[in-house]
Amino acid sequence: MQANANVVNAGAVISTGWIRWLFIGALVAGAFDISYATSISYFRSGIAPSRILQSVASGVLGPDSYQGGTATAALGLGLHFVIAFIITCVFFAAASRQPVLTAQPLVSGALYGAIAYAVMNYIVVPFSRIGPRATPATPVWVTGVLVHMFLIGVPIALAARRGFDR
Repeated sequence: MQANANVVNAGAVISTGWIRWLFIGALVAGAFDISYATSISYFRSGIAPSRILQSVASGVLGPDSYQGGTATAALGLGLHFVIAFIITCVFFAAASRQPVLTAQPLVSGALYGAIAYAVMNYIVVPFSRIGPRATPATPVWVTGVLVHMFLIGVPIALAARRGFDR
């Protein structure tokens, strides 16, 4: 048996190779997402990347996050990747039970990315310490949805496909 390839559990062999792809999917999706968020905010409005990271931390800390400097920016970055990991875990859990999700990763990933966008922006953020926000300008909203579809959802689905290579 290869090291870290399989685990014997009560006489059954369970593949664990998907765990590596879970982390890869979360890291890629998280990196694309935060790169988009910091880039569009900087180039569109001149907002420093640290301010965007502090806004992520404000979901937990509220407005005080903007007074915390590098520490709250680092917290925001950490929280951002925790959220990316959770979003990836949800897709992997669904894909482990529904192979159709990995059979068509471009379609399932794009749909999942759109769902992730809606859940984050219309459920998670309003119920966080950030609270309800106004709908962003149309170009920001459109690019946000597209980024979630193709730079978050699709990489997660492709990682799941590799992880669950059936």
